[in-house]
Amino acid sequence: MKEIDKNNKSFENIKHIDENGIEFWYARELMKVLSYKDWRYFDAVIKKARIACQNSEITDIDHFVVDNKMVEIGSGAKREQKDYKLTRYACYLIAQNANPRLKIVALAQTYFAVQTRKQEISEKEYSMLTEDEKRFYQRDLTRKGNYSLNQTAKNAGVKNFDKFHNAGYKGLYNGKTADDIAKRKGLRYREDIWDNMGSDELIANLFRISQTEQRLKRDKVDTEKRACDTHNKIGKIVRKAIKEAGWNYARRSSYT
Repeated sequence: MKEIDKNNKSFENIKHIDENGIEFWYARELMKVLSYKDWRYFDAVIKKARIACQNSEITDIDHFVVDNKMVEIGSGAKREQKDYKLTRYACYLIAQNANPRLKIVALAQTYFAVQTRKQEISEKEYSMLTEDEKRFYQRDLTRKGNYSLNQTAKNAGVKNFDKFHNAGYKGLYNGKTADDIAKRKGLRYREDIWDNMGSDELIANLFRISQTEQRLKRDKVDTEKRACDTHNKIGKIVRKAIKEAGWNYARRSSYT
């Protein structure tokens, strides 16, 4: 048990959290924990994991994000070193495709499978949560969805992400930007608006985010202007759906 706990801590110790609160692992750090010494062999495992991801009809670039770096090789010279930012699901797929003769690999399979399951929740389980628990759960989903949207928007040519995100907010919140929404909610400077939304409002934003990402991919958007226009249009569609449904929170939130 002590050895298992030690190895589980190893996986946690190399976990990183980005500016959006999304967890990820670097492939080269995971490689060392899984006892691989040669990147060529580990890269082959990653390729198998990506194929498995694609075969599950899941977009692999959302889980295996290229993150190459320049490293020194002596005498001041540098070369590009291949690396990836991996989601927990990507780590799980890598563990499933790694060398089964390595004891640490079996532990990794169990660790990432269990941790991935902990992040899932059934409809029945969700209905039993308190409003605060629902809000925390939806906030986490919204952050993860926004991270994925950022990757897709970047591929679509977006460079000014404040402009891009405000385009979506303006569509959903009747012309209001993120700063306007924060002022409407009476928040202090730099206080997170998502931390001050109820579960229903977070769901509306998550729907805006997911639908925008799908539209950017489907329409093969390739300019920042088109991406912003698409985000604004989706925001308006979600706003219209909310008004037609007559959701009560729409009248007491910042939608009006």
